[in-house]
Amino acid sequence: MTDSTDRRVLSAQNLVKTYDEGVDRVEVLRDVSLHVDHHEMVAIVGASGSGKSTLLHVLGLLDEPDSGAVQIEGESVLGLSETARSRLRNRSLGFVYQFHHLLPEFSALDNVAMPLIVRREPRARAREQARELLDQVGLAARATHFPGQLSGGERQRVALARALVTHPACVLADEPTGNLDRGTAGLMFELLQSINQKLGTAFIIVTHDQALAALAHRQLSMDKGRLVDT
Repeated sequence: MTDSTDRRVLSAQNLVKTYDEGVDRVEVLRDVSLHVDHHEMVAIVGASGSGKSTLLHVLGLLDEPDSGAVQIEGESVLGLSETARSRLRNRSLGFVYQFHHLLPEFSALDNVAMPLIVRREPRARAREQARELLDQVGLAARATHFPGQLSGGERQRVALARALVTHPACVLADEPTGNLDRGTAGLMFELLQSINQKLGTAFIIVTHDQALAALAHRQLSMDKGRLVDT
């Protein structure tokens, strides 16, 4: 019989994160625990300032909690050096943000290939894999275009392809449709669902949009630093 933990791409236990604001100490994450299985799409909703983005940063190994534990594909990050954390992040995780953060001086193809180039993959192989991902998101014909020549929705699709090019087990998406109009946002979310189904990539999606969140397999809510099922 397979242990349920074998299905988990990411898990966290009892996360606490605080920040100093002047003389006050603000508890942004309050004893947060969650798990995400392979092939699962989880949406996290909540008001601004509720702790959603902080949680995503901790899960993505971009920030460290004051206490608690995070495991990525069964590997604990506790005590890892920054180099080891970066290696694990690059191997297992992808990131998509509200703003695409594409490099304006590079083509769509080279923006997507960049994570592989950073890994010191041969440039020709990196571009080949990038071209495959651009095809997956319907932008093969726009490979040589620069970000300034693309629409907002196209730039977000390039950012998604970049997040997927390393074949991560899980993609963390922070308001990936927040900068798009309603129609384009709906198409973007349909694309996330399609990638989840075709490639089996797990997604954790932070969003203000309840309608989009309802399309995920599971929906959680952040409220004053606490995470609850909805």
